Amino acid sequence: MANSNIAGRLAGLDAYGGLTSPSSTVLAKVEKTLAGQSGAVAKLNQNISRDQAKLSGLGQLHSALADFQSVAERLAGAGLSTTATSSSPAIVAVTPDAGAKDGSKDVVKAGVHAIEVKQLAQAQVQTSTAQKAANTKIGTGAPAIVKVETGVAGADQFTPGKQAAKTLTIDASNNTLDGIAAAFKAAGIEAAVVKSGNGFALSVTSATGEASSLRISVSGDAAVKDLLTGKGMTQTAAARDAVVAIDGKDSRSATNTVDSGGLSLTLKGKGKADVTVKQDSSEVARNVTAFVEAYNGLQDKLAVLEKGALKSDQALGQASRDLAGLLRAGPVSASDLAKAGVSVKGDGRLQVDDKQLKSAIAADADAVGKLFTNEGKGLADQFDARVDALTGKSGALQREKQQVGKELTALTGKKTEMAKAMTAQANALAKLYTAQEQSAASDGLPGYTGPRSLFDFMA
Repeated sequence: MANSNIAGRLAGLDAYGGLTSPSSTVLAKVEKTLAGQSGAVAKLNQNISRDQAKLSGLGQLHSALADFQSVAERLAGAGLSTTATSSSPAIVAVTPDAGAKDGSKDVVKAGVHAIEVKQLAQAQVQTSTAQKAANTKIGTGAPAIVKVETGVAGADQFTPGKQAAKTLTIDASNNTLDGIAAAFKAAGIEAAVVKSGNGFALSVTSATGEASSLRISVSGDAAVKDLLTGKGMTQTAAARDAVVAIDGKDSRSATNTVDSGGLSLTLKGKGKADVTVKQDSSEVARNVTAFVEAYNGLQDKLAVLEKGALKSDQALGQASRDLAGLLRAGPVSASDLAKAGVSVKGDGRLQVDDKQLKSAIAADADAVGKLFTNEGKGLADQFDARVDALTGKSGALQREKQQVGKELTALTGKKTEMAKAMTAQANALAKLYTAQEQSAASDGLPGYTGPRSLFDFMA
């Protein structure tokens, strides 16, 4: 059918406005006239899909590098040959702290350490008064400017922190609970629509830590202001720090991960636990094997991305070159690695000879350890630093993500403008063709009357 043909060719543009029951003849004429623009629409949508796929691919690259880096960091410093176990994993889980370097006063001492979790870190949660439905319009649709500050909330005062306040606009396009939640999330603030009694409410959640409380202020539409401020929002949970005593000394953290005394503690519940730390040369073999497996897993992921969303991508290419370069001409020679049972295969992947590795550790565990972590000069140390350089604020990956993001924003804006222009054309054409069908005496020409899509009337 003519209607579905044009809808199919032009699908993807979210146009505004709708037609009131145009005849099939009118729709056929509109289709024929607008069909010439289908190529431009298809190209625009193709470019948007391309950038969306690339941005997703860059996100996957970042995640893959971060996963590998976490393994490299665990080998750094005291982590290569140190084991740590908790007597109560339900209260605290523990791993050696990657930041504790060999010879540093911060390296955790072997022995049993007393841990007491006195308080878990918690996010602030604020919940609005209930509305009948998640898509019920709130207010007149007049613009409301919402300002969200982050800081410390006291009993009678709020002290803003150094983080810049965030602003969002609520208007006729998003003045529902669903729309407001989406606006908060777009600003980087966790928000959701939740069931509340017989209706629905907006729930806004801060980051954890007592300095992460949110203060919301609104100017503009009164109904939106009443919903988000004063009695409209109730705090159901307060932001607070984690408090943990390590060998009797209290530490505080904005999150439930605490790095202290050469230990990385993941706090899970209030209570006491004993953490036992041992220097164990057999741990070297397990960690070296884990490092090799992580590196090979990263190579597999890079190969998949290179064949798909990031084919011929600059950031991916630099990551591959940099990582391979550390094995080829890095701080540790291939021959020294081979003596420790680790060799570089022809495809760039690593391979472990378990027998050779265990023999090298038995002969000199410290020497094997220093191949991977040695005051920042070991292989794991260098991989950790290189990933930081690739993924940091000024790194190649971040620069490319910003560039693609800007391109995607521009294309999306162009798509919106094209949708509006095509809707205006369809409006004019439909009126013209309808007028040609009707008698000169007709005084009710169909036209756009509501917020339906250009494609709705063609469906």
